Amino acid sequence: MRASSFLRLPVAAASLFALVAITGCQSEPPAPVRNTAALPTMERIALAANSCWFKSNDPAFKAYRLAPELNSFSGRPRILIVKRNSPEARPLAVVQAEGHPAKLQAFGPLFDEEIGARMTSDIKRWANGNSTCKSAA
Repeated sequence: MRASSFLRLPVAAASLFALVAITGCQSEPPAPVRNTAALPTMERIALAANSCWFKSNDPAFKAYRLAPELNSFSGRPRILIVKRNSPEARPLAVVQAEGHPAKLQAFGPLFDEEIGARMTSDIKRWANGNSTCKSAA
């Protein structure tokens, strides 16, 4: 081994120590960067909707089922809410997004019913990165 190889090791170790020391002095870690493209946004919404509306056995959603269609070749990933016993029937609600940042659209007859306002507030909250199940009333 050449002598210059031995000299590089202490310099590299000192640089690493200085970097760790400087990083340790920061008051708070940087905030995670949230991906606002259509697919990650719809993935967040689908996971939260499944967890909060369906897996939780919420009585308001007992008659429905979630049908995610996130692998969209049209560039519009979406989720559908359909009747539990007739998943092939026309969707009662559609939530879709496209672009970067994602532009959300939500439509269907379920949004005109009593549950529609709750769905809208939940979807907006989830799209913004908050995965809680109930909005603050």
